[in-house]
Amino acid sequence: MSLTTDERSFAPLKARIRAEGLLTPRRGYYAVKFATNTALLAGSWTLFALLGDSWWQLACAALLAFAYGQTGLLGHDVGHAQVTRSRRVMEILGLLHGNAALGFSYGWWMSHHTRHHNHPNHLDLDPDILRRVVAFSPRQAEGVSRLRAFVIRHQARLFFPLLCLESLGLRIGSVLAIRRGVVRRPRLELTLLAVHAIAYGAVVLTTLSPLLAVLFVAVHQGLFGAYLGCVFAPNHKGMPVHEGEEPDWLARQVLTSRNILSSRLHDFLYGGLNYQIEHHLFPTMPRPHLRRCRPLVREHCAEIGLPYYEVGAVRSYREVLAHLDEVTRAVARTAPAPR
Repeated sequence: MSLTTDERSFAPLKARIRAEGLLTPRRGYYAVKFATNTALLAGSWTLFALLGDSWWQLACAALLAFAYGQTGLLGHDVGHAQVTRSRRVMEILGLLHGNAALGFSYGWWMSHHTRHHNHPNHLDLDPDILRRVVAFSPRQAEGVSRLRAFVIRHQARLFFPLLCLESLGLRIGSVLAIRRGVVRRPRLELTLLAVHAIAYGAVVLTTLSPLLAVLFVAVHQGLFGAYLGCVFAPNHKGMPVHEGEEPDWLARQVLTSRNILSSRLHDFLYGGLNYQIEHHLFPTMPRPHLRRCRPLVREHCAEIGLPYYEVGAVRSYREVLAHLDEVTRAVARTAPAPR
């Protein structure tokens, strides 16, 4: 069977990556990661219990938002088979991290995220594009509701505040997916979501006064959503979008992804997703191998003439906002004149 052009261009890189051992699971690394992350979660909730009905709980909410974000990133690694190749173990760890610990559906996220990886930045096929209230192309502003039209007119200024609603969006998406039967184990997933919600509500409401409880939840869930959003936003937002026929697989992954120039601190805060090009090319690659993979991918892209895009973290956010503002202006130019 003859190879396609895409397969011929990707095969040498994949063979080299495999020969370097970069696709080999890192069980020791993840054993330590699970232990430290569990300690972070347990320590944050222990601090919550010790503080009691105190306004210092708002600082604890920020700490818990970070702990939840780190848990979500670890669950992301689980879903990509970076931790284990066993489907059963993956599902158990995924349900514990997603449904039980964070309160959103692991099964829904797996379906959603797999489609994103197959069709990054496709206006009709990428669910990360489709479920956003902002528009990444003027076409997405056609025939929208008044509320969404308002958001699109101001989307660059509203982008970061909207990220604070990401946690709520994940929960709504989870419940809707379970009701539609998208997940394999709807009863189990719904039960775990209910247990999380009841336990979370009981702990907060029995410890804090009503006003402080509301503020705690707003800060905790808002900052959790903002953290996740700030990790995921630079990956593809503001990069080329497409519709209709897609480019070949290798080009599709590289041209729609943006890397962040990174230190070890970036690696920790972004959970390895700062190496978005490498992650999209090798989604099962364990997180600690992505840094070593980067120069090999850059070299290969240079050899075949494929642009490899990488900028600093601050510039990545500026580019996202600039793209959103550009779409807003394009929509305004094409809007019908008022009568």
